[in-house]
Amino acid sequence: MAHFIDRRLNGKNKSAVNRQRFLHRYKEQIKKAVSDAVSKRSIQDIDQGEHISIPSRDITEPVFHQGKGGHREIVHPGNDRFVPGEHIDRPAGGSSGGGPGEASNSGEGEDEFVFDISKDEYLDMLFDDLELPNLEQNQVNQLIELKSHRAGYTANGVPANINIVRSLQNSLARRMALQAGKKRRLAELEAELELQRAEGAADAILLLIEQEMAELRRRIDAIPFIDTFDLRFNNFVKRPEPSSQAVMFCLMDVSGSMDQATKEMAKRFYILLYLFLTRSYKNVEVVFIRHHTQAKEVDEHDFFYSQETGGTIVSSALKLMVEIMQARYPAGEWNIYAAQASDGDNWADDSPLCKELLSQQILPWVRYFSYIEITGRAHQSLWYQYETLAKSFPHFAMENIRTVEDIYPVFRELFKKQAA
Repeated sequence: MAHFIDRRLNGKNKSAVNRQRFLHRYKEQIKKAVSDAVSKRSIQDIDQGEHISIPSRDITEPVFHQGKGGHREIVHPGNDRFVPGEHIDRPAGGSSGGGPGEASNSGEGEDEFVFDISKDEYLDMLFDDLELPNLEQNQVNQLIELKSHRAGYTANGVPANINIVRSLQNSLARRMALQAGKKRRLAELEAELELQRAEGAADAILLLIEQEMAELRRRIDAIPFIDTFDLRFNNFVKRPEPSSQAVMFCLMDVSGSMDQATKEMAKRFYILLYLFLTRSYKNVEVVFIRHHTQAKEVDEHDFFYSQETGGTIVSSALKLMVEIMQARYPAGEWNIYAAQASDGDNWADDSPLCKELLSQQILPWVRYFSYIEITGRAHQSLWYQYETLAKSFPHFAMENIRTVEDIYPVFRELFKKQAA
């Protein structure tokens, strides 16, 4: 019989490598727990860390060791609660050590292994193996644009790019460098000439001094005010810039037919989408559009928290999307994506217009369009109009969400990584 009490503290990140190895080894069990957690969380907590429980039978491994046998009592350094010889009471419920809240009339049970994962680990598991469809294909086909950027100054260039201030600075520096010695010598000769005249020197000596002074003045005057050597031009260089950019349009129905529970499910879906985009991609723009009978572009806060509601005209959101695409996101320069969420309730006369807008003005230009219908009722005219589009446009996807538990599986289905 042996007693082991180990209370040594583990430093921060001391076992980071082992932790990553553990997360990789039990990835499937952790991903299942993360998937279950999405449907149980509130919107505000959807991006937080998570408590993960794994049954003990899933983490056991075969171990070979040789026991020392005999009776041993060991207390490790750092213990501040127990003394040698002290016995630890058995867990309540018998020798099985049954898990919390679990009872067994057979006296058998099994504890679960519980641990915490951080926010980053949670999001990594949440968005594992997901991507924006067709993005790579667009990047390969796009040309690399060469754009001009300022790159200092150069001694050669066209007159239109001349930098006057820098050229005059060079001119002044050159003239000062070339004239300084000559002016200094000239001043010395002028002083010497005055001295010789005061002492009554011969005219020949004075003439020689005056001739040298005249030569110095000529050489000083010969220095040009500005020389081609002084000229400086603004320099521009061409730098390659990828022209592929991505924008995601989020269209959410907030009409009166969307009850509070349906709106909450739509918001959950869009929060997952927003977290996925901001975590997995850089420089992806997101355009938020809310609509009832009228549609308007809003910011992130209004999109998720505004209480505005009204009737239902779905085409208003599609029309606004077309206007924004044409004004700010030319299809030749942008990867355009869209996700539309609605309960499917729409004016019957408006559903054919929605189909026409999509088929003629949106789907020919977007990389991917996903429609999510959040309803437990029978589908209405909008769903059937969209079904005909799905047959003609392979980059148009439709999914139905009935309960909160469907949100994450539908999200993964829409944005799963495509096979090479």
